[in-house]
Amino acid sequence: MPNSEDIRGAPLSVPAELLSSRPARIVVADDDRLARQMLVSILHKAGFQVEAVDDGQEAIELIGRGGVDLALLDIVMPRLTGLEACRLLKSMTAESFLPVVLVTVKADTASRVEGLKIGADDYVCKPFEEEELLARVGAMLRIKRLHDHVAAQRAYLEQLSIHDEMTGLYNYRYLFTRLNEEFKRAERYHEPFACVLVDIDRLKAMNEIGGRTLGDAVIRRVADGIRRSVREVDVVARYGGEEFLIVLPSTHFAGSLTVAERIWREASGNPVEFGGASRPCSVSIGVSLYPSRDVRSKDALIRAAESALHQAKREGGNRICVFQQHGQIYTPTGSAEPPPPPPPPPPKLRKSSDPAFAAAQDEPREPQTRRGTDLPPRKPL
Repeated sequence: MPNSEDIRGAPLSVPAELLSSRPARIVVADDDRLARQMLVSILHKAGFQVEAVDDGQEAIELIGRGGVDLALLDIVMPRLTGLEACRLLKSMTAESFLPVVLVTVKADTASRVEGLKIGADDYVCKPFEEEELLARVGAMLRIKRLHDHVAAQRAYLEQLSIHDEMTGLYNYRYLFTRLNEEFKRAERYHEPFACVLVDIDRLKAMNEIGGRTLGDAVIRRVADGIRRSVREVDVVARYGGEEFLIVLPSTHFAGSLTVAERIWREASGNPVEFGGASRPCSVSIGVSLYPSRDVRSKDALIRAAESALHQAKREGGNRICVFQQHGQIYTPTGSAEPPPPPPPPPPKLRKSSDPAFAAAQDEPREPQTRRGTDLPPRKPL
């Protein structure tokens, strides 16, 4: 896959690496043994890889295995004619481009016209003129390589449009497309749903110590840790400069805490090496859950995660805050050493001072989170 500089400076001609990557692989299908041998001989001498079969059905099966760059099909063959094989090949390779060159006799104008109408790209006539045959094959292969190069560039640009270039995670714009899809699915099937919002602590101080080089390294390290902490079905995106949002479909309360704690431990346990020193980092995490009394929409889910994250930052950072009907603090404990300066003593469970949490403070309730090893056994995600 080319990098962004390759794309910006891409030439209009065929890239040299595509032209010289490997010999083109050509399938020849002709029931006439002498004509088939002649085609194979000419193409072999020109440096192509050639595989020959004697009917259209075998050609279809061979091409279906992949890696073929061009097909030469005789029009008249048993079992499956060249015209029928051409029609099938064009339907099989609708999203890519496989040149099909028909082989026919000079007098068979009607078949040539029919073949071109159903999708054949060119034709050669028997008896073969070696120079013309190679010129037509070469022209088709140039077109294919150009097509493949443009398709690769388009796919790369599509990836750039939905991914953050620094981290490789989804970007802010694509995040909300996926969030909307997953939220609708949760509503339709009445499934639990969670968001985890992660913020890197003291990134500005990191930038002051080592400039953007250190700051960017910390961002990438945290992004890698998040990627290792989630499932394939989870949606991970860069939400802002130092923030990441993780969408957790079909995830209940305990499952969301499990993911949040994995992310917290990954960040705390993987310092960044810079300037001959190990630079520890930590994260603050806000978690929100659906369904709950205060979360009825995807926007409310995001706002709740932001409120929980702000609460975690106010408590000194390097901790996890869960937003539910009552604001409650959950601080992970374990072997990972938090970076200096040390955080304040972990707070006991209490109602949050955040106004967003205050609406339900006067209602009786049973605490749903506990600190450290007092957590109940966790169910699988």
